[in-house]
Amino acid sequence: MPTHFSLRRRQALLCGLATAALGASALAQTPNPVPSRVLRVGHQKGWLSILKGRGTLEKRLAPLGVKVSWTEFNAGPVQLEALNVGSIDFGDVGEAPPIFAQAAGAPLVYAGATVPRPALEAVIVPKDSPIRSVADLKGKRVAYNKGSNVQYFLVKLLEKNGLKYGDVQSVFLAPADARAAFEKGAVDAWIIWDPFLAAAQKTLDARLLADATGVVNNRAYYFTSRDFATQNSDVLRIAIEEVNAIDTWASKNKAAAAAELSAVLGLDKSITELYLNRARFGTAPVTREILAEQQGIADTFFDLKLIPKKLNLLHAAPVDLL
Repeated sequence: MPTHFSLRRRQALLCGLATAALGASALAQTPNPVPSRVLRVGHQKGWLSILKGRGTLEKRLAPLGVKVSWTEFNAGPVQLEALNVGSIDFGDVGEAPPIFAQAAGAPLVYAGATVPRPALEAVIVPKDSPIRSVADLKGKRVAYNKGSNVQYFLVKLLEKNGLKYGDVQSVFLAPADARAAFEKGAVDAWIIWDPFLAAAQKTLDARLLADATGVVNNRAYYFTSRDFATQNSDVLRIAIEEVNAIDTWASKNKAAAAAELSAVLGLDKSITELYLNRARFGTAPVTREILAEQQGIADTFFDLKLIPKKLNLLHAAPVDLL
């Protein structure tokens, strides 16, 4: 017959086992914590810099457990290379760099696009230049950035005015070098975009010969990778909404936007005011019609032998478009 002591011992042991079993059961029922996500944004000095400064994107994404990191780049192609090697998930760029990135095999997906902004790129000439029309560019030395949106603009502008691409002497120069050549008279004309365009008008007294109105749309784009787009469509939707919120604010507060942008870009406010007064505002998801515009650029660059193969822009379409 068990003693009173052994009964108490057995009861304590059974109680301990029951407690341990309950604890194990509770642990098994506790869901694993959801791992936090990160949106790694690459940006050039501009609207994304203003978005970063305001912190509104972080506030929108915090309830989803998404953190935001920012890396500044000096040009769109460098951002796209960072995307290609998996260093960033989202960034801003002009029309041309994504074409080259896709041609190089980058896992690029278009996440958003601005409204058309044709007045933000133009052909300029010195104030006293004898060049008075696009037709007068025939045989002249024209400076621009090779493989950029303005090269596409030049092709279409010449075409619209009865000229061929080979009718001008192309001088391939980056914006800083092109400005120096323009200032010294080493080139006859310069094709450039804002805010470089506004700076040349304000500080070099350059004369605007023709902008892209009625020629090309000159959109800006926001991009991501195929993997990130597939797994984080909710994050990208919020990012585009927040970019558009900055656009909407700027359209209604141009003086304040010019002051804020001048601080970001390190330019005189009069330059950013000229730039913003001819800008159009608005950012939205990419549509098939917008991708068709990019297809036209890609086809032109293939014809010019700037890219090695024909592209299908639907291969870079947003995941919810497919």
